[in-house]
Amino acid sequence: MFQALLLEKPETGFVARLAEIDESQLPPGDVVVAPAYSTLNYKDGLAITNRAPVVRSWPMVPGIDGAGVVVDSQHPDWRAGDRFVVNGWGIGETHWGCLAGRARLRGDWLVRLPDVFSARQAMAVGTAGYTAMLCVMALERHGLQPGAGDVLVTGATGGVGSVAVALLARLGHRVVAASGKPQEAAYLQALGAASVIDRAELSAPGKPLQKERWAGVVDAVGSQTLANALAQTRYGGTVAACGLAQGNDLPTTVLPFILRNVTLAGVDSVMAPRALREQAWQRLSRDLDLALLESMITEIGLADAPAHAALLMEGKVRGRIVVKIAD
Repeated sequence: MFQALLLEKPETGFVARLAEIDESQLPPGDVVVAPAYSTLNYKDGLAITNRAPVVRSWPMVPGIDGAGVVVDSQHPDWRAGDRFVVNGWGIGETHWGCLAGRARLRGDWLVRLPDVFSARQAMAVGTAGYTAMLCVMALERHGLQPGAGDVLVTGATGGVGSVAVALLARLGHRVVAASGKPQEAAYLQALGAASVIDRAELSAPGKPLQKERWAGVVDAVGSQTLANALAQTRYGGTVAACGLAQGNDLPTTVLPFILRNVTLAGVDSVMAPRALREQAWQRLSRDLDLALLESMITEIGLADAPAHAALLMEGKVRGRIVVKIAD
């Protein structure tokens, strides 16, 4: 038996509770893992607070991320004792996730945890940081180089934004962080932001073409913020879009694309192929300052996850929440 955060939807409504689970209750898979740490991402927050129909099968154990060791394996690539990290693949949505003492997963979903990371550090990275790395890699594929000009990061105090700021700054870019939390300016500057702007500069409707400001953009916000970021991106620049904190609409025109040759690069972390995941985690092991990563962490226990999921949904969380699964 082990503890898990269990989401249930009885006729009376919705319940998120700690439950004792037997391994026999776990869904099918060819590896059993013991997550030492998980994390709370935006999608976990939506699921645990029942703010959006993220969960597609009930009951559900949330936790789209996990890091720890393999306990048992019928998969040829994995043996008991191997260290792993897992992100996405519908875990916590259609398949029981890692906010639990055990999870049964598919071996094809796992990535070997680079030696430089502890399980705790891997979950401080989590889907948010791994997505930030995918965004940086997308900008690089489209030609962004250090010294090309300012790089904008929206939603900068969030999980994706915090890691993106740290990565881009360490790679030699001049980073401008957009945030609605002026009290966090010192935090963002400590991560490497050269300047911090108020998100209000980007969140209201604007002209379809505006003054050219950005050589590249990492956007986790969507909606009007993404539209303005596109309108302000310099000729030939790239915007990597990975989130929808403001909304899933995009009120823009074709003008940035056909008059300024701007590229809008979509970044998906959930179904990214394994080779790309492995590349992203190797880059993170090389390009992310672990001391800065530590400054982003708030560590909680499994029982604290529902309360912190609510704070996450209210925009009251800075950086990354890591969840220690067991003592």
